[in-house]
Amino acid sequence: MEAGERSPLLAQGAGCQEAPLASSSPLTARRAGPAPWEDQAWRAGLRGVLACPPPAGSSCLKCLVFLTNCLFSLLGLLALAAGLWGLAVKGSLGRSCGGPLPADPMLGLVLGGLAVSAVSLAGCLGALCENAFLLHCFSGGVLAFLVLEAVAGALVAALWGQLQDGLEHVLREAITHYQDDPDLCFLIDQVQLGLQCCGAASYQDWQRNPYFNCSSARVQACRLPASCCIDPWEDGASVNDQCGFGALGLGEDGAQRRVHLEGCSPQLRQWLHSNIGAIGSCFITVVTVQGAEVLLATQLVRALAVCKGAAGRLGPSTRPPDPVPCPLPKRAAWQVGPKTRALGWGLGLQVSLSPPGKMSE
Repeated sequence: MEAGERSPLLAQGAGCQEAPLASSSPLTARRAGPAPWEDQAWRAGLRGVLACPPPAGSSCLKCLVFLTNCLFSLLGLLALAAGLWGLAVKGSLGRSCGGPLPADPMLGLVLGGLAVSAVSLAGCLGALCENAFLLHCFSGGVLAFLVLEAVAGALVAALWGQLQDGLEHVLREAITHYQDDPDLCFLIDQVQLGLQCCGAASYQDWQRNPYFNCSSARVQACRLPASCCIDPWEDGASVNDQCGFGALGLGEDGAQRRVHLEGCSPQLRQWLHSNIGAIGSCFITVVTVQGAEVLLATQLVRALAVCKGAAGRLGPSTRPPDPVPCPLPKRAAWQVGPKTRALGWGLGLQVSLSPPGKMSE
């Protein structure tokens, strides 16, 4: 560098300042003075993150809400798939298009599975994404379930005696429509096999069925379902459908060697009385789990709100105004070397070739 180039080419004016180096510049680490704006912003953001650490136990809350809702989502989706499959197999979906909804037990399974899976997915995504809106939707859905369950439990408790008295009527209606609905047929067979009974009050209740009535001209006249038989299994592997053939036309002495004579209504009442404790325990367990889910979701929302409020109190970091660039002053040719003078001519700068004394002359 020549001797004439040792003086600074840019003088610091009153209204301008030197622009800071970029954070990617290799001189940033060795630069004296204030740090560049990018470094300051990064440090401010880091302080904001460190000032809002995750509350104690929030990670455990998040994992619990996520895992439990994943489990309930899978159960709800399985129930939904099973209900849709049942409706599709029976053809109820095709018949219900453009008409009223079918009175089918599978429809209740579909609606229940859809509601459970939707609410559980909202809680699962809300915990995973830390979204307060989805967590509020999940809590509202679970509270709606709790209200419906409380109303249903109160109705069952208030009408318990009437429900028991109506069991016999319900069973007789189911026997009348035994072969009209495959689901109803399956339920009646399971009740008769499990309780070892036949009919509502006695095995003669099957006379109400138009297919099994002894006055019917069909092949199944005076016949009972295989679930009424004492030993319905043939060789212990398959069901013997002919075990109840002609049993309705026999007297009690002849029929009792082949089928159960006692009806299912007394057996079902006795089963309900003996298992009322287990039914109540299951109901209380479901309500407790749902209440715990609501509490966990509420605590997670509070933890997210605390963290968000702490981050908001720090305030957004504002970028300082860009410095005003200093204009390049006119320098005399005698103050600069030939290299700088050539650079000034190339940039179109006006450079004086005379020293100050000669310029005044």
